[in-house]
Amino acid sequence: MSNITATELAAQLTGDPGVLDVHLTLVERDVVIDGQAVRIHCHCLSVDGNGRVQPQRLAEFMRNAVVDYAIPRSQVAEARARDLKYNSSEATTALVERAKRSFTDLANTGEGGEMLLFLLAERFLKLPQILCKMDLKTDTRMHYHGADGVYAGVTPEGMLKLYWGESKVYETASAAIRDCLASLAPFLIEPDHEDAERERDLILLSDKADLANLELTAALKRYFDRNSVMSNRVQYCGVALVGFDAPFYPADNVKAIADEIVKGSREALTGWREAIGKRLAAEKLSDMEIELFCIPLPSANGFRSAFLKAMGINSQ
Repeated sequence: MSNITATELAAQLTGDPGVLDVHLTLVERDVVIDGQAVRIHCHCLSVDGNGRVQPQRLAEFMRNAVVDYAIPRSQVAEARARDLKYNSSEATTALVERAKRSFTDLANTGEGGEMLLFLLAERFLKLPQILCKMDLKTDTRMHYHGADGVYAGVTPEGMLKLYWGESKVYETASAAIRDCLASLAPFLIEPDHEDAERERDLILLSDKADLANLELTAALKRYFDRNSVMSNRVQYCGVALVGFDAPFYPADNVKAIADEIVKGSREALTGWREAIGKRLAAEKLSDMEIELFCIPLPSANGFRSAFLKAMGINSQ
């Protein structure tokens, strides 16, 4: 096998995409900006039947996907096979605990945003994660240095589209957009050389990329082998998430109206779109294909706290 088909790559996707709609409401998708290659997707938090917005429910949904995010696919497959052989859930449960222990307990952690990006990349964009960065951490109190995730797509012509991930969850949209695109830029526009920002992740991909199936994984790794002609068939793209405080969510104990939150998000999207366009131009990213999620939140700090609580982590 010399290359990978879109069908083979799609078979690696995890989770039920329909569950996203329980927690996130799509406001707009595929919003474009003239003269730029970005596509913007906006989701707000969903409102339940009692008129409540519940970030904690979103965080619990994220927690339940922790193994898919943090453990390499081949190790998940081995654990499932062992449990099936012995009619047990012991091996899978062990992976759940291992995955949860890989997260930091720092109060200002960005790992909740990174995991939300994973869920949206896989379940909304159908881009499977091909490198588990959490499995590479050597210190749970530290964040992994490199992209916030690495995802892949493939064109009908066999070109691998490598999506470098970046997420920022801040109090303001302007700061999140600025820092997210500034962090993403080196992975997309630096020339290929040994000191490039992406080089460490490319080396890891040549060794640690994982599609569970040995033959598929070997085919994928050829794209990252500098001595293989397949390395010339890789296109760098971006997938990004910005989360931030939004004023149109109701105060505590005030009943939310879903249509009003969607309307507020749609109206504010005009300003976010303008800020994104200016930042893309400033970072020289106008020609780069980027899928960018805008996630307005009742509170960025509240989102982080809810995620840590759902993970059973006491923040420091």
